[in-house]
Amino acid sequence: MILAVVGRASSEANRSMSLAIVTAAGSAGQVIGAPLAEALLALMPWQGVFLAFAAMILAVLAVLPWMRAPAPPRKAEPREAMGAVVLGALRDPSFGLIFLGFFSCGYQLAFVTAHFPALVTELCAPILPGGALHSLGITTTSALGAVAIALIGLFNILGTLAAGWAGKRYTKKHVLALIYTGRTIAAAAFILLPVTPLSVILFSVVMGALWLATVPLTSGLVAHLYGLRYMGTLYGIVFLSHQLGAFLGVWLGGRLYDAYGSYTAVWWIGVAVGAFSALVHLGIEERPRALPAAA
Repeated sequence: MILAVVGRASSEANRSMSLAIVTAAGSAGQVIGAPLAEALLALMPWQGVFLAFAAMILAVLAVLPWMRAPAPPRKAEPREAMGAVVLGALRDPSFGLIFLGFFSCGYQLAFVTAHFPALVTELCAPILPGGALHSLGITTTSALGAVAIALIGLFNILGTLAAGWAGKRYTKKHVLALIYTGRTIAAAAFILLPVTPLSVILFSVVMGALWLATVPLTSGLVAHLYGLRYMGTLYGIVFLSHQLGAFLGVWLGGRLYDAYGSYTAVWWIGVAVGAFSALVHLGIEERPRALPAAA
C-alpha cells in the first residue's frame, strides 16, 4: 500500500528512487531490532521482549497525525476498468514472469531471517575465538546471528538506494536479473566454503546489499508496464508470489532440518530458485501496455 501511494505521487523519472527510499527506510528497524532483542533477552524472558516490541510498534501511531501524502501530478489519463486491467495483466506473459520471479525473493529473505541465526549457531563454534570480533563484543553464536541480521538491514539501505538509482538509468529487468544472480553466487559461495564468523559477516554484507533491492525495481516495473491507477492491486498480486515463497522458505527450512538434521538441502533449493529468477526476468518485455478503457 505504501509503495502504491509513493509510486502515484512520484514522477516517472524519480519513481524508482522514491520507491527505493521508502523500501530502505523499512530496514532501519532491522539494523537495531535484532541486537536490541538479544540485549533484552539477557534482562527478561522472551514474553517480555515481545511486549517491549509491541509497545514500540504502538508508539509509531503517535506520528501518524503529522503524515501528509503529496497530491499526485494531474494529467489526463484514460479511465480503465480495474477488472479489465487485472485480467489483461494476468493474461500477459510478462506479468506471469514477474510473478514467478518474485517467488525466490520471498523464499530467500524469509529463510535467512528465520533460520540463519540457527544455522550460524550450528556451524560456528559455541564460543567465538578471540580476535577482532571478540574485541567488538561478539563472543557467542547468538550474538553473531543478531549482528548478521543487523548487518543485512544496514547494507540493505545502501543496496536498495543503489537499486533505485540503477532503475532510473538502466532496464529494470536486467538490473533485477543481476541482483538475483548476485544472490545466487553469494549463497552458493557461502555454503561451499568453510563457514566461519568472518564468512558469516561477509555473507551478511553482500546479501544485505541485495536484500530488498528487488522491491523498488519490481514495483516500479509493474507501474511502468500497467500504469499507476491500479498499481497497488497488481503489485499486491505479484507480492502474493513473494509471500508464498516466504512461507515455503520458513516452513521447508524447519521441515528439512527435522528430516535431515541440516540446512544444506533447503539452502541449495534457495540457490536454485535464485538462479531461476535471474533467468525468468530476462524474458520480460519491458514496455508500457495499452490499457482497456472503462465502459
